Amino acid sequence: MKNRSTTASRKSTTASPFDQLAEIAGNLWWTWQPHLASIFEMLNPRAYASSNQNPIVALRRCTAAKRRALEGDAQFVKNVRRAYGDYRRYVRSKTWYQQTHKSKSRRQVAYFCMEYALHESLPLYAGGLGVLAGDHLKAASDLGLPFVAVGVYWKKGYGRQHINSAGKQVSRHQPIKPEDTSFAEVRTESGRPWRLRLPMGADHVTIRAWQADVGRIQLYLLDADLPVNKPRDRKLTHTLYSGDRDTRIRQEILLGIGGWQLLRALKVPVGACHLNEGHAAFLSIERIAERMKDHGETYAQALRYVRNTSVFTTHTPVPAGNEEFDPELVDRYLSKYQRMLGLTGEQFHNLARVKPDDAKENFGMTPLALRTSRYANGVAKLHGQIARKMWSGMFPKKKTAAVPIGHVTNGIHLQTWLHPLMNDLLGEFLGADWSAQQDQKSSWKKANRIPDESLWTLHRQFKTELIAYCRERIERQLRRDPVREMALSGVEDILDPGALTIGFARRFATYKRATLIFSDPARLAKILNNQNKPVQLIFAGKAHPADTEGQALVAEVVRFSRTPRFRNRVVFLEDYDMNVARHMVAGVDVWLNNPQRPREASGTSGMKPALHGGLNLSILDGWWPEGFNGKNGWKIGGGQDHRDTKYDDRRDVESLYRTLEREIVPLYFKQGKEGLPIEWLARMKNALQSIPPVFNSHRQVKEYLKRYYLPAMRNSQ
Repeated sequence: MKNRSTTASRKSTTASPFDQLAEIAGNLWWTWQPHLASIFEMLNPRAYASSNQNPIVALRRCTAAKRRALEGDAQFVKNVRRAYGDYRRYVRSKTWYQQTHKSKSRRQVAYFCMEYALHESLPLYAGGLGVLAGDHLKAASDLGLPFVAVGVYWKKGYGRQHINSAGKQVSRHQPIKPEDTSFAEVRTESGRPWRLRLPMGADHVTIRAWQADVGRIQLYLLDADLPVNKPRDRKLTHTLYSGDRDTRIRQEILLGIGGWQLLRALKVPVGACHLNEGHAAFLSIERIAERMKDHGETYAQALRYVRNTSVFTTHTPVPAGNEEFDPELVDRYLSKYQRMLGLTGEQFHNLARVKPDDAKENFGMTPLALRTSRYANGVAKLHGQIARKMWSGMFPKKKTAAVPIGHVTNGIHLQTWLHPLMNDLLGEFLGADWSAQQDQKSSWKKANRIPDESLWTLHRQFKTELIAYCRERIERQLRRDPVREMALSGVEDILDPGALTIGFARRFATYKRATLIFSDPARLAKILNNQNKPVQLIFAGKAHPADTEGQALVAEVVRFSRTPRFRNRVVFLEDYDMNVARHMVAGVDVWLNNPQRPREASGTSGMKPALHGGLNLSILDGWWPEGFNGKNGWKIGGGQDHRDTKYDDRRDVESLYRTLEREIVPLYFKQGKEGLPIEWLARMKNALQSIPPVFNSHRQVKEYLKRYYLPAMRNSQ
C-alpha cells in the first residue's frame, strides 16, 4: 500500500503560480491560513463564494483569460510565491515534537472520530465533536506529533438548513463531490484502487478510502458508495448521523473495524489508539481479535495489550446521549467476534454493560470503550467529575473520586478562528512568533500594551463586518422566499452597529435552552429597545433533522425575530457553519451560553470570542468554571445544577436579565473622557490575557501527549 504523501512530487519554487496554488489547495493547511482567502477569491469570485470558499472549485473555474491576466499581475504572483514559501517551510521545518522528544520510534497515534470539521466547504461535521476533532488534527500538525486520523467520507455531508416561509427548519443535503475536494483515493503498491470486503454479519460491504492531507497529518476517510454494493450499503456513508439503528451499528462497524483494517493495510505503525467518543469502540474488539490471531495471545493478554494502548474521550454528560444497541442487533453483525475471542454471548455482551450479567442492559458503546481503554477522560474539569459519577457503576470497588476517568479541557485552534486583522494586532504587540508561544501565559500578558483606541477601533470594524454579513445572508434568505421578498427594502435597517451585540450560536438541542432569554418577552423588549442603550441578538444553529423538539426551538426564535417588537433587534442566520461562526465570534460583544448545568460537556464556542476581546455571559458549566475569573465576562447564576424544574429556568433567566440590566448594558455604554468604554475595554483585555493562553488546542494536544499518548505508546513496546 502507498499513500499520496510518499509519492507527492517535489515542486520547485520556479513552478507557475497556478501550479503552486494547486499544491497549496491540495493540502488542508490552507484552512487555517485566512490570508490565502483573498488570493483564491481572485481566481473566480462567484465560484469561490457559491462553493463555500472552496479553492479547488475556484481554481477549476478560473478561465484561461483570467489566468493570463493574473500571471501578468506582479503583486498577485508575489503573494502566491510568498504563500507557497510559507507552505513549504511549514511542511519541511523541524517541529516542536522533534525538538522536544528525541524518540526514534516510528509508532504513531491513530485518532478515530465519526466527524471532522475542517472547513465550511467540507460539511463532514454536525457540531462541537467535529469542530474539536478538526482543531485537534490541526494542532497535532502544528506541533508535529506522529499522528494519523480515520473518519468517514460522508458523501452528502450533514443537513444544510433552510428556514421556510413558516419559519421552520427544512434540511437538505448537498453532495460533496470528490473532484471538489483535495482528497486522493488510496491505492495499492501496484497503483490499483484499494478495496476492502468488510464483513457485516452474513454479508460483506466493499469499502474504499480517501486520503486528505491536513498539514503534516494524514486523515483517511472511508467510503462505501460503490456500484458493487447493494443500495442500502451504498447509503452507509451518505449522511452523517442518519438512518435507523441497523444503519448506525453498521456505520460504527465501518469506522472502528474497517478503519483499523485500513491502517493495517497501509502498514501504519500504530502505537496508541485514541477513540474520540464511543462511535469507534468496535475498534477495540477488532484489535483484540487480531492480537489473538496474529500473536497467539490469550483473550486476557490481548485485552490487556489493547487496554494499555487505548485512549478514550467521552463527550456526553447525560446517559441518554451515549450510543447503545440492542444485544440481538449486535449479535447479528458481530457474532463471529464472540467466537474469535472465545467468549459466550453473555461474556461478549458484558464487555459493553455497566453491570455485567444484567440482561436488561443494552450493548453500550461508552462502557465498551471504557472497559477496553486504560486512559479515559472528559473534556472539562466539571465534565470529568460528572463522568466519574455517571460511570461509577462500572467500578464498584472504587470510590467515585477514584474512578479512572480524568479530564483534558478542550481548546480551540487559534489560527482557524482568528480574524486576520486580529492576528496582525497580536503580532504587533505579542511578537511575530506569538502563535508558537500561544500556550504561554507570559506571552499574552503583553496584550495589556494594546492601546485602547486600537483595540476598540478594530472591534467596531469586526462588528460592522458581522452586521454587513448578516444583512447579506438575510437578503439571500428573503430572495428565496417569495412570500417575504417584499421585506427586502428593509434589510439595511437590520441590526445597529452602535448596539451592544449578543451572539448565541450552537446546536439547537433542548438542554442548551436557546429560547431562555425570551422567557419574559416584555422585559426583553425593554432591554433591546432602549434608544439610548440599544441591545441586539444574533442567533444561529441547527437542530438534528430527527429532533422535533430542537426544530421547534429554531421555529420559536425565528418567530420572535419576525414580531414587531423584536424586528431588526433579533435575527436568525440560517445554515450555521464554520463561516458563520468565524464572523460571529469576531464581531459580537457578548457570547451567550445558558445550558442546563451540568449537561454541557465543554462548549468550546465561548472560547473563540475571547480571542477577539469578546466577553462571555454563561452558566457555570462546561469550560466556563475554569475560564471565568470575575473580570473576563459574567456568570449566570451561582453554579447550581439544573433539576429539570420550571423553578430552575426562572432562577437562571432572572439572573440573566438582572446581569444584563444592572451590569453588562450600563458598562458597555459607560464612556470615559476620550469617548471610549474604558472599563469594558479592561474586561476585553482581561479576556485576551486569560482565555486564549489556556483554552487553545496546542495546550490541549500537549496535555494528551504527556498524560495519555506517550504512556500508551510506551506500553505498545
